[in-house]
Amino acid sequence: MSERVIEKVREFAVSLLPSMGLELYDVHFRREGHGWVLRLVIDSPKGVTLDDCSLVSRETSDFLDIEDFVEHAYSLEVSSPGIERTLKDIGECERFTEKKVRVKLSGEQGGQRVFIGDLCGTADNAVTIR
Repeated sequence: MSERVIEKVREFAVSLLPSMGLELYDVHFRREGHGWVLRLVIDSPKGVTLDDCSLVSRETSDFLDIEDFVEHAYSLEVSSPGIERTLKDIGECERFTEKKVRVKLSGEQGGQRVFIGDLCGTADNAVTIR
């Protein structure tokens, strides 16, 4: 059920956000505490404002009210990825070239698992940190 909600909301957001200069970073629909939370995380190269979040929240809420496919009561949250974001792919890494990053590896490399430095660039599906 939650996968269906995520997919429908993802389809809606992907069609809506580009006209606003925004992109979809992630969608979650899960039980938290005593209720359900539908969370959209939006992004933009220029940054995300509170007004952006409010507008996307209103548009998404209207869509959800009309389509009425969510069976549970839920809270809708719209936010940006924030400063502690996870870079999900090479494209995002390219966008943050010359920014300070913290990389945590699943296994050790040279006796270390965590590296902190400036993201220098990407090549051959790899990132370079100085």
